[in-house]
Amino acid sequence: MTATATTVRLTAIDRCDRCGARARVLATLPSGGELLFCQHHANEYTAKLTELEANVAVAAEGE
Repeated sequence: MTATATTVRLTAIDRCDRCGARARVLATLPSGGELLFCQHHANEYTAKLTELEANVAVAAEGE
């Protein structure tokens, strides 16, 4: 997604801000705001997140 690819711990209560599905991706905007996305919506918004220079962290496997 961006040059900064990290992993993050997300739980079952973390939900996509777009559709409510289980979150797999945490995007932190330069302004400090955070967005949670399911994988589907993370893929959809990849270009915009890159343009905004967001730090994108993907949930660790098995979570």
